[in-house]
Amino acid sequence: MAVGGAAQAPAPVPSRRTPARTGAFRRWRRRRPFWGGLLVLLGGGEILFSQQAKISIVLKAGAESLAGYVLPMVMVVCGLLILFNPMHRLFYSIIGVLCSLATWITSNLGGFVIGMLLGVIGCSLSFGWLPNQEPRRWRRRRPAPEEPPRDTGTDRSADEVV
Repeated sequence: MAVGGAAQAPAPVPSRRTPARTGAFRRWRRRRPFWGGLLVLLGGGEILFSQQAKISIVLKAGAESLAGYVLPMVMVVCGLLILFNPMHRLFYSIIGVLCSLATWITSNLGGFVIGMLLGVIGCSLSFGWLPNQEPRRWRRRRPAPEEPPRDTGTDRSADEVV
């Protein structure tokens, strides 16, 4: 307690989310196909997780389904490479979509369809992403409205005087 019986307010706790940190992440994210790479990564992880499921529906296809583990791992690697090396995103997204579609046969119907769809959608987003693209119309900052020139009546051309 402070002198005089008045309680002091607690000192403000500094936030971990400073504008510089969020701004740096935002700039990093906008320079690569972030959502596409993340969806491919999540799709591969979901398929790997469904391989470990202890349920009677799990399907196995030969040699304890080695391909069932290799293809989702390739998807995870492609997702990481799309995020951290966006220059070669076309190659990684083609490999990723082929692996995603192949998991339909090798990995419990593509992780019960969810992982396969995440992989295909993520690879499609990555394939279609363009670097240095102009922002969408709704994301552009609107310039300050310009005032129209005032008509003073002194600068009339010969056509207007007729």
